[in-house]
Amino acid sequence: MKVLIADDDAQMVRALGLLLRARGDEVIAARDGAEALAAATTKHPDVCLVDLGMPRMSGFEVIEGVRAFSQVPIMVISGRTDSSDKVRALDAGADDYVTKPFAVDELLARLRALARRSRAAGGDHAEAPAPEAVVRFGSVSVDLASHVVERGQDTVRLTPTEWKFLEVLVHNAGRLVTRQMLYREMWGTDDIQDTGYLRLYISQLRRKLEADPAHPVHLLTEQGMGYRLVLGEPGLSRE
Repeated sequence: MKVLIADDDAQMVRALGLLLRARGDEVIAARDGAEALAAATTKHPDVCLVDLGMPRMSGFEVIEGVRAFSQVPIMVISGRTDSSDKVRALDAGADDYVTKPFAVDELLARLRALARRSRAAGGDHAEAPAPEAVVRFGSVSVDLASHVVERGQDTVRLTPTEWKFLEVLVHNAGRLVTRQMLYREMWGTDDIQDTGYLRLYISQLRRKLEADPAHPVHLLTEQGMGYRLVLGEPGLSRE
């Protein structure tokens, strides 16, 4: 796998480079945003690791620039913990967000999951669901075969991670989906301590798919347990 590491922290770039090369990956290093965007354009990485606070061009600008021509998986690696930065990065087109300092095992698991989803979305050997597998709730339709989500007459763009989250809920519609199940399906491990990632992604999905994101009636939280997709019109909504 060819991995672009864009970070102005030389020590971080060196450490990540050694880690990835040790497992057989090819590493492209960029020390500022402009260099990162140029490398993404000309060297065609399989995955991009992008810091947000870089000189010459911010990580947000890099993400938007890459998204103008490519759907390559982008993982943000940043010391910024504010939810507004996470939301902005995901809205710009990032697929995942890891906060520094991070556990190496978790980072590698997330990289593997991003690579798998990217191959499944574009690979010739991906097993597609039946073409008639279209699930509807409210004004939303989810086509599991073509990975197309529509809300009314509009097509909704989801990041690969948002799509995977929604796909797991759709396949288990009406049933409780535990946090551990989501961790395994989305990142290949259930040994993740920070549940803030799931709250962030469900918030993003509600913003894109619910009529009133502050009072969801389809994408529900089961406090302390996980999440549930309700296809019909429930009598009570839960946040």
